[in-house]
Amino acid sequence: MYLIRNAAIINEGRTFIGSVLINNEFIEKIYENNQVPEAVLNRSNIIDATGLWLIPGVIDDQVHFREPGLTHKGDIESESRAAIAGGVTSFMEMPNTKPQTTTIDNLDAKFEIAANKSYANYSFYMGATNDNLDELKKVNKKEVCGIKVFMGSSTGNMLVDNRRTLEALFAEIEMIIAVHCEEEAIIRKNIEYYKKEFGEDVPIKYHPVIRSAEACYVSSSKAAELADKYGTRLHILHLSTAQEVGLFDVKPLSEKKITGEACVHHLWFSDEDYEKYGSLIKWNPAVKTKDDKEGLVQGLLSDRLDVIATDHAPHLLEEKQGGALQAASGGPLVQHSLQMMLELSRQGKISREDVVNKMCHAPAALFRVNKRGYIREGYYADLVLVNPNKEYTITQDNILYKCKWSPLEGQTMSASIDKTFLNGQIAFENGVVNEVRGKRLTFNN
Repeated sequence: MYLIRNAAIINEGRTFIGSVLINNEFIEKIYENNQVPEAVLNRSNIIDATGLWLIPGVIDDQVHFREPGLTHKGDIESESRAAIAGGVTSFMEMPNTKPQTTTIDNLDAKFEIAANKSYANYSFYMGATNDNLDELKKVNKKEVCGIKVFMGSSTGNMLVDNRRTLEALFAEIEMIIAVHCEEEAIIRKNIEYYKKEFGEDVPIKYHPVIRSAEACYVSSSKAAELADKYGTRLHILHLSTAQEVGLFDVKPLSEKKITGEACVHHLWFSDEDYEKYGSLIKWNPAVKTKDDKEGLVQGLLSDRLDVIATDHAPHLLEEKQGGALQAASGGPLVQHSLQMMLELSRQGKISREDVVNKMCHAPAALFRVNKRGYIREGYYADLVLVNPNKEYTITQDNILYKCKWSPLEGQTMSASIDKTFLNGQIAFENGVVNEVRGKRLTFNN
């Protein structure tokens, strides 16, 4: 039994000094103003959190942990360890592995791997193709986070570009459909244009004009139109343009069927950074203009956009070499996403309460995650203690990704992760990840 005492608790839109009692896996009691009974003090393992912030564990609804089949880049064990060190206690992982997660058998195989290896709580998306609708209908919506649709480039046959298939998916799938939105025809046209000028070696600075704002908006608009037509629960992932923000309503998340996500790299970098970082900040969708970055921040503040995630997607450094057409797209971020957002909060761009809302509460509410994402009595004790006054420099020595690099290497963050609690156990402290295993997420669908 742990008593986290005298913390600044940031939860459900407010910050207050209090204490949290953890009994086995769950939060038993929350005490405001440290009105803790003597009997509780006498039977608890007390953690003095004076000067620290206590928040719910982060729920990252979009990661690529590369297992099975791509484990030279990362795996469920390595990347979930990095997540826990960064205060991310739950993740939802994408289906573009090898083999792809497009059958129930392959989905079950990933859950089995995670049960044995994951340091964080976990769920996995089932992937859509142009011909697996019947298989998608078998997915248990209480035990699986959602269906992933690539309405843009992906690996193998996971680009869903058949209009009839899309119509059927949006009409017949009853759980969340999470989409990657980029219009493939526009991207191909742009590639041919720049290949005529540069050949195969197109400079990296043209990546955001090849995978353009137009390509994103056209595809996102199509997804929103389909969802509106069929009443689908649609979640548009990693939005990258200010224009797309206008597709979403300003109303409470509980009243929305169409929701949007911003990723930390689109909030942190802009196209001005390609000169410094080159292909290290190459993602799909691309990092775009400073105006797009600011538009996404405003979308979060206005509640048009609902969730902040990472799209954590590790590659080896050698795979990141080359220009706009050669370098692999994606990068590792899950260990540092919370610190990045707290840094933006320190800069006055977003409140710390909004950071907690968009990274912890909103993913839990959107996906209807059972008893996680909030500091509430009776909920699982997935918690993070943050030291807002202890600087943390990202170096080769403390990067836990299997790929062993980060585009943030050398950056000093103002806040550091002091402890991470997972299902009531201390999973990370003093810079060390403990041997604690996560649980399968369940959903109140």
